[in-house]
Amino acid sequence: MSVIRTKLADIFEARGGAKRLGYLFDSFLMILIFANVIAIVIESVPHIAQKHYHFFIYFELVSVAIFTVEYLARVWTSVDLECFKDSNLSATQRRIRYLFSPLALVDLVAILPSLLVYFVSFDLRFLRVLRLLRIFKLTRYSRAMQLMLTTIREEASSLMAAFFIMSVILIIAASGIYLLEHDIQPDKFGSIPAAMWWALITLTTVGYGDVVPVTVLGKIFGGIITILSMGMVAIPTGILASSFSDQLRKRRRTYTEAVYQAMDDGVICHDERKQLEQLRFDLGLSTQEASHIEKQVKNKHPVINRFCPHCGHHIE
Repeated sequence: MSVIRTKLADIFEARGGAKRLGYLFDSFLMILIFANVIAIVIESVPHIAQKHYHFFIYFELVSVAIFTVEYLARVWTSVDLECFKDSNLSATQRRIRYLFSPLALVDLVAILPSLLVYFVSFDLRFLRVLRLLRIFKLTRYSRAMQLMLTTIREEASSLMAAFFIMSVILIIAASGIYLLEHDIQPDKFGSIPAAMWWALITLTTVGYGDVVPVTVLGKIFGGIITILSMGMVAIPTGILASSFSDQLRKRRRTYTEAVYQAMDDGVICHDERKQLEQLRFDLGLSTQEASHIEKQVKNKHPVINRFCPHCGHHIE
């Protein structure tokens, strides 16, 4: 059983000799997740849902069965995860720690609404909509999503500071427009909480036009808030864009350094090529991007494209 468990762990992490199977398994699950999301969206159309009722039921049952088996298998094989390689925890402790990891919780949320729908008798139609949370499983298989989550995690303090400033300005805007407009429009600006709707859509530059100031001072104040909001909304966007760019730069630099090390003797052997391919996959770099980096390293490396240190032949 331990051999089977280790083999499954290799497939789940796309490592070692099971790397190709791991890629195929991830691709299959990504396609299944997308198909589930599309099915849930189409099922919300009444006449389509009635016409293909049995198809949607069977498709959901099969999908939930696959996701449930995957979830249980991941819990079972979690003792062989790379993150527990040097851990002194027991098998049970490793599985418990894995159960409360973000990815395991996402997997559980993906199947829990469907399980409740089929095992609880009263109306849980709102839980059917929650099945759309299944799309968050893509964070396990999409390197781009993982990169974005890493970016948000590393910039959490900066983003919290930006949102705190925006919250303060939101309260100030709502309080100001309340003081200027509540006597003229008590139905729209009768309280500060009610005025927050106008402040929110103004600060986010949406401006629906359903609630607008009518007094001169109110319009001047609204114009100031609108101009101020253009810079405020750009702060979180700028933080994420800058950090995302830094993350990509770090990953490219990491791959470049690995290529330099692999080419230290003038040639990339088979084992080094496998390590570079695994690193490329882990970093989320495309094949074209990795190839471009390798060409740049070859052009800069003093011994690359000269002679092989083993056989003496010219290296192309």
